Amino acid sequence: MPARILGMIGVVPPAGGPVHVIGGGISRDWIAQHSREHEEAGFDEVLVGYYSSSADGLGVALWGAAHTQKLSYLVAHRPGRVLPALMARKFATLDVLTQGRISIHVIIGGSDQDMQAEGDFTSKEERYLRGAEYVDVMRRLWAADAPIDYNGDFYKLRQAFCEVKPVQQPHPTLLFGGSSAGALDMGAKHCDVFAMFGEPLAATAARVADYRARCAGFGREARFNMSFRPVIAETEGQAWDKAKAILAQVKSSGDAVSRAPISHSAERLMEFAKQGDVHDERLWMPIAEATSAHGNTTCLVGTAAQVADALLKYYELGVHSFLLRGFDPLADVPEFGRELLPRVRAGALAIDRKPKP
Repeated sequence: MPARILGMIGVVPPAGGPVHVIGGGISRDWIAQHSREHEEAGFDEVLVGYYSSSADGLGVALWGAAHTQKLSYLVAHRPGRVLPALMARKFATLDVLTQGRISIHVIIGGSDQDMQAEGDFTSKEERYLRGAEYVDVMRRLWAADAPIDYNGDFYKLRQAFCEVKPVQQPHPTLLFGGSSAGALDMGAKHCDVFAMFGEPLAATAARVADYRARCAGFGREARFNMSFRPVIAETEGQAWDKAKAILAQVKSSGDAVSRAPISHSAERLMEFAKQGDVHDERLWMPIAEATSAHGNTTCLVGTAAQVADALLKYYELGVHSFLLRGFDPLADVPEFGRELLPRVRAGALAIDRKPKP
């Protein structure tokens, strides 16, 4: 299976600290430029993130798609904000207009504070139950050739129908993230790809095995994505110096926070950080620790060849999709395109060609 490589686009040029997120208003020129840069660098897809104050991801994705030819867009979406019957039509419409260049990242919301900013005061446990119904409704509407009824605990529909059908069949790829039982149950039953933050290899192998077993219980195949922040340079020493300089910048900016982790996934990363700064030679945890594991902040540090080799160890575990974003998108996107992405793809193909035991 070819390695699929994702990046992430923001909505305005980066400013402030190096842990760049989607926020700060919106710039049409930047979205178009940043999308084109990812396409030219060879990325398959880019994530459009979601926060309670950020620009609408569907509009961002449509604008980016209008300025690119092949690049796909992974749109983060929080179930519950919009009724699922309407959201099914919105995503199907976007999939048609982009000719199949859309996938959906189902996020329940790690921070209660960010959820409440939009008026959602439900508990995380309830949000996962609601999210499972939400995705179930969308999938049924995409597949239905006649109006359907639905009687759930959170959603009830009578004679609901989606006249516009996705180009991608049976529907756009559904990703999800999370480490709680509710997250894993929702994903195993309703989603296609389990998106994880970068963790040590042994922990990843255990998560892959556990999630595969969960999916098998529903007769479904497990697929995986993992997020890293590569820090690469011409020599290994230069890469470590670069990583330490980024850490110093994080600590001196507003990106460094001292607070309790906001999710089970963040708690896992903080625990790995307590166990040591470096795991498996290249997995570097201090930036995750400095930010209370907010977002994907686990790093792989080394030369491009060394980081590619590290990623391929995850590929051999069954992680065939990677979200790779740096700390300086203006420099990192083209550098990853030149130095890192070709090595990962070539290495993945070599692994696939090996005789199976």
